[in-house]
Amino acid sequence: MVRESEIREGEVAIDLPTADDARLVFIGRIRTPWTSRLETPRQGRQDGPICRLEIFEPFVPAIKGVDFYENLEVIYWLHQSRRDLVLQSPKNNQKTRGTFSLRSPVRPNPIATSVVKLVGVEGNTILVRGLDCLDGTPLLDVKPYAAQLDAPPGGAVRSGWFDHADLGAPHTPSTLRDRRP
Repeated sequence: MVRESEIREGEVAIDLPTADDARLVFIGRIRTPWTSRLETPRQGRQDGPICRLEIFEPFVPAIKGVDFYENLEVIYWLHQSRRDLVLQSPKNNQKTRGTFSLRSPVRPNPIATSVVKLVGVEGNTILVRGLDCLDGTPLLDVKPYAAQLDAPPGGAVRSGWFDHADLGAPHTPSTLRDRRP
């Protein structure tokens, strides 16, 4: 279940250091059907609902050419995520792990990335499938995805507990069962 500020057994929260300004600029806003973290999927699916990347001025001309690609990488800011946990216990399973070994949205810098399927472009809006974020999520960047450049070379790659998980079904916080070995 999604939690706001609960600390589970084995988890460790820290006081965040003073932020240095990274000078990030939100280039747009993401429109999705999800208004609650409880209903937002844990992982986007390319057969999921159409979502909208609304690009702000003066970045609209940067859309030119994205329709040459089948897939895009969308980088966004998880503005409602906690930032203070360095050890987490996913699903309270007593298997505490470091934040950097998890795909949790709880991160020191809550930056997320999804590879999405391009559906189309309408004016200042890029239509995609495959996102897993709340409606109104700030958009950081959009890049073309090219498997020959972005996927690790050599085929099989060790992917931790994901190697043993059934990720074929849609997962939301209310339906995902802990399938970790």
